[in-house]
Amino acid sequence: MRQIILDTETTGLDPSQGHRMVEVACVEMLNRGLTGRHLHMYLNPDRDSDPEALAIHGLTTKFLSEHPRFEDVADEFIDYVKGAEVIIHNAAFDKKFLNAELKRAGKPSFDSLCGKITDSLLFARELHPGKRNSLDALCERYGISNAHRTLHGALLDSELLAEVWLAMTRGQDALIMDFEEGGASSGLNGLGSQAFDATRLRVLLATAEELQAHEEYLDGLDKAAGQPCLWRAQAAADA
Repeated sequence: MRQIILDTETTGLDPSQGHRMVEVACVEMLNRGLTGRHLHMYLNPDRDSDPEALAIHGLTTKFLSEHPRFEDVADEFIDYVKGAEVIIHNAAFDKKFLNAELKRAGKPSFDSLCGKITDSLLFARELHPGKRNSLDALCERYGISNAHRTLHGALLDSELLAEVWLAMTRGQDALIMDFEEGGASSGLNGLGSQAFDATRLRVLLATAEELQAHEEYLDGLDKAAGQPCLWRAQAAADA
C-alpha cells in the first residue's frame, strides 16, 4: 500500500483571489514504512505573498523567483502522487490550491489523480473529540519532537505528519490499545482500519491443572448458590 503525506505553503488563503502555491512536499510510505523517497518543490508564484502568509513560511518573493513555476514541474508532481492514498492535514485547503494549479497547467484534477485522499485533521477530530488537533498539538500528544519547527516548511510538516499518522493509526495493525485521559481509546476507531486476520493470533489452551482449578471454582459457586451456576446451566442446555 503506497501512501503519500503531503503539505503545501501558499501566498495566501484563497486561489480564487489569485493566490498561488509556493511550496509542495510529499513523503512516501510503503506498507507503513517511510521509504526516504521524498518530493520537494519550491515554486515561483509570480506574485508576492500576503504578509500573514510570509510570516508563516518565510519564503520571500526574491527566493521563489529563482525556482520553477508549477506548470514546469506539474508532470513530475503527477507521476509521484498518481494512484497513491494521499494524506493531508486539513485536506480541503491544500486540495483547492492543488486543483487550481493543475487546472492552470491544463492537467487533470488532483482528486482524479489520487487513489484516495485522507484528511488527517478529520481523522484526529474523530479520535480526539473536543481536543486541539493542530499538527503542533498532535506532536505534543504523541511525544513527537517539533522543537526545530520555527517556521512552517512543507517538507518538515510532511515529515512530522507522517510520524503523527503512524502514531494515530498504530492500532490498525496491532491489538494494542493506548488510553488517554478520560479512558478514550487512541488506537482503535475503525476509520480505514485494516481487515482483522485471526490467523495471526496465538492460541493458548488451558492446562489440566487450570481446568481442574476452574472446576473447583465452579463447585464453590454451586454450593454458594444452592444450584448449578449459570456457566454449568448454560453448558447443560447446550449439550
